[in-house]
Amino acid sequence: MNPAVARLAHGGRRLAYRLRPGRGPTLVFLPGYASDMEGSKATALDAWAEAEARAMLRFDYGGCGISEGRFEDETLATWRDDALAMIDAVVEGPVVLVGSSMGGWLMLLAALARPERVKGLIGVAAAPDFTGWGFTNPQKRRIRYEGRLEEPSPYGDAPTITTRAFWESGEALRLLGDEIAFDGPVRLLHGLEDEEVPWRLALDIAARLRSADVQTLLVKGGDHRLSRAGDIALLLRTAEALLAGPLLETL
Repeated sequence: MNPAVARLAHGGRRLAYRLRPGRGPTLVFLPGYASDMEGSKATALDAWAEAEARAMLRFDYGGCGISEGRFEDETLATWRDDALAMIDAVVEGPVVLVGSSMGGWLMLLAALARPERVKGLIGVAAAPDFTGWGFTNPQKRRIRYEGRLEEPSPYGDAPTITTRAFWESGEALRLLGDEIAFDGPVRLLHGLEDEEVPWRLALDIAARLRSADVQTLLVKGGDHRLSRAGDIALLLRTAEALLAGPLLETL
């Protein structure tokens, strides 16, 4: 059963979310850029949580999905703050964050901001710092001097839009130049055929995390979305094993 949509007032908008009660720690899914809580990975994880009587939260960032707000007004910082508001106001107790693509960047930022609440991380093609490495110099010049970049999306008819405000926010929140001071268990899943986020980035993230419990799983044939049946099964096994680990099973 799909949990009913509820709303949280935050930042002048009402953010849509679905909260499933159950055993903790609560899984919190962080979607990718311009994505929402109804994606295949989020809904599969939620169905697994229902079957296992696990608590789970899905939500839409401001300007995305069915949350209020205008997409082009949002930045990486506003979406980080949306995630923190969900952790602070909607969820009780410890959480495990599951971040997909840009959600993997937000996952790391949220873990640094709420170390007392965030106990574990699962990244799926995590893409921290993509405002730095994910654009060519001509694209960056267009963003800086024209205020926005509009390009075809591989996932639908609507173009992918990057604003100067979002890009500058991302540049201010880059993480990979230093240690990432998180000590809980981390699992990083990444497809070897990912054409958007280089799989070697997962190794860089793993090396910079302070935690001694970091595992990187590279998926042969996996693309950026990692949404094939086998990829979804891997995500569910990873969540199950992480939650059953010695650091989390007693929380």
